Amino acid sequence: MEDSEMLDGEPKLIERKQALYRCLDERFVIRGERYKGQQYSQIYFTRLHHMRNLLRPLVPDWKPHLPVQTVLGLEEGKECIVIGTIYKHMKLKPSILDEYSKERSAVPLVKPHNFMHPDDHLILEDESGRVKLAGNCLVPSTFVTGVVLAVHGKETTDGDFLVLDVLEAGLPPQKAISVGLREDKYVVFISGLSVGSSLFNPLQFQLFVDHITGHLGDENEQNIASQIVHLVIAGNSVEISQGLLGGQALTSKDQSLLSEPIKELDVLLTQLAAALPLDIMPGSNDPANFSLPQQPLNRCLFPGASVYNTFMSCTNPHQFELDDIQFIGTSGQNIHDLDKYSEATEKVEFVERTLRWRHLAPTAPNTLGCYPFTDKEPFLLESCPHVYFTGNQDRFETRVIEGPQKQFTRLICIPRFCETGTAVMLNLKNFECHALSFSTDL
Repeated sequence: MEDSEMLDGEPKLIERKQALYRCLDERFVIRGERYKGQQYSQIYFTRLHHMRNLLRPLVPDWKPHLPVQTVLGLEEGKECIVIGTIYKHMKLKPSILDEYSKERSAVPLVKPHNFMHPDDHLILEDESGRVKLAGNCLVPSTFVTGVVLAVHGKETTDGDFLVLDVLEAGLPPQKAISVGLREDKYVVFISGLSVGSSLFNPLQFQLFVDHITGHLGDENEQNIASQIVHLVIAGNSVEISQGLLGGQALTSKDQSLLSEPIKELDVLLTQLAAALPLDIMPGSNDPANFSLPQQPLNRCLFPGASVYNTFMSCTNPHQFELDDIQFIGTSGQNIHDLDKYSEATEKVEFVERTLRWRHLAPTAPNTLGCYPFTDKEPFLLESCPHVYFTGNQDRFETRVIEGPQKQFTRLICIPRFCETGTAVMLNLKNFECHALSFSTDL
């Protein structure tokens, strides 16, 4: 690598540490699937079937004296447990008819950031029917459509189901890792570069590139740079002017403007790929398919960086292993959608909820676009990651959560680099995590 130090007047190369990498994106790759007009109901059936198989064995330890019933089998006043999918009835939730009326309206309507309303209520649904949930155990602001739960309660005279207790699936099982013999190795996360936007600062990102490739700082900083074994770029790397994407034939000048941000990004990625392994994930603004799971950015977009075998174009969500440590993460769309249809004090709380619900994107396909799978549900979390990250957030947030079976997960919210100048650095030895800030202010 490029890092070096002086020894007896001669520069001595510092070897960059390495980590054993394994990409686990196979379940997010769309290969033989073809859209043939299939409905999204199949996703919900698959989700409910899978989650019921997880929740049913937990019931004897939770409420051993109560029977498990279907919605159709409820009897008034008789306590039981029902396992089903939450549907959240929202007064302010946008509809396609509203969108159509906005297009025809001369004065555009104001788009709210959050669609919560005090009158929102929850409904539980299974294959047999649906029932409105009542009581104070389930707070509508915490839940979203698509979450599968087990609820303990009884049917009221009004035909509602009075909830007395709730059981979530909780953290999935986790693969054990050896901690004692590990050495300092770092993974760096960055997202929201937005190359091509007015917010992108080329000098700021060049400082970042020079820092992690070992071209900046004293001997100590170069030693730390040599311990960076992997870089993850979590979505929204470019921003292409929407004015150029009107469906009309483009002039040669417009074609040049369209490709300029991608060419600039390739130059920067080439510098990085020459120094260390990197994964790049697509985001909502990148030239990739819109629906989750987003497929890898085409390598043809990066003629410079793709020459290196250290360059990996990955799916969103993205799952991988480094030295047996399991990572999973998204470019942020799942968390942004939860922020629209539920509430939390911090964004990292949304990340934790998805892990405890065992589903990366519970609001898909209701309010978050996803492919209409018929034979699988790729967003279900079958194993507990050691690191769970999400990109394109407002600020850096992190927390550690632990489970009853000694699960341990570091949650990370990666801020948009173009707005904050901040990346995130994680030590694989002890899972300590801190922000890396770059400023060009004098």
